[in-house]
Amino acid sequence: MVERGRTLLASRPLGRTNAAVRLGGAIAGVLVVFALVGPSVSPYDPTAQLLEARLEGPSLAHPLGTDALGRDIATRLAYGARVSLALAVAATLVRLVIGTTVGLLAATGGRLVDTVLMRLVDVQLAFPGLVLALVIAGVLGPSLRNVVIALSLVGWASYARVVRGSVLSIRERPFVRSAKLHGTPWHRLVRRHLLPHLVSPVLVLATLNVGTVVLAVAGLSYLGLGAQPPTPEWGTMIANGRNYLRAAPWIVTAPGVAIMLTVISFNLLGDGLRDALDPDHLEDRQRRRT
Repeated sequence: MVERGRTLLASRPLGRTNAAVRLGGAIAGVLVVFALVGPSVSPYDPTAQLLEARLEGPSLAHPLGTDALGRDIATRLAYGARVSLALAVAATLVRLVIGTTVGLLAATGGRLVDTVLMRLVDVQLAFPGLVLALVIAGVLGPSLRNVVIALSLVGWASYARVVRGSVLSIRERPFVRSAKLHGTPWHRLVRRHLLPHLVSPVLVLATLNVGTVVLAVAGLSYLGLGAQPPTPEWGTMIANGRNYLRAAPWIVTAPGVAIMLTVISFNLLGDGLRDALDPDHLEDRQRRRT
């Protein structure tokens, strides 16, 4: 009975984990398909103005209504999904590369290199991320490229800390020490023995970061530092519709719900992956199999 109870307790977190991964992955998959297929099947131009159809509510012709310039909200939402998701993935990849490189150098480059790089990480983390991104984007000027640069420069420090901590624990294991004793070159040691063990924590952090970056991109665009009219982007769509909250709330509701679903989906996916890839859960799986 005791063993059966332990098995049930061990299986419940995995059940919740699988549900979170499935739900988050399903929502994220729908958003990706919507971004890829939506613009192709829509009969409307996302930037064409039809003033005679301005501020129309949801209908068969316009499922999500039209904005103040008569543009179809659903079409602009689909094009905006492409922009927002592409920017989020690009910024996350840049963060990942910079942070992983800094973390590896800090953990394997000696005490002086570690001290210098980690003090740089501490300085970066001392500033609120969105505020620092706002300053950088304001200095560089409003554009989508500058938004990616700003968000990349303020988000890599968390990757550096995670990678450094993981490498410091991995390098003390017997197989790494044995590789060092056999004279394995540094680049081969990193590629064959360190990087494979970094995939799990970095993947989880990157998945959680995508939703955060989508929200940050929308915030910067809302303030006029990201996508510029008439480019369809979720943040600019909310900014364009803020003066019509009472007369035409659907202008703001559609992109707001899209942002909310994106953040929720990637948070669920990241939390589920973190639990599924946790060593304790992996040991439980092996114990149940044997």
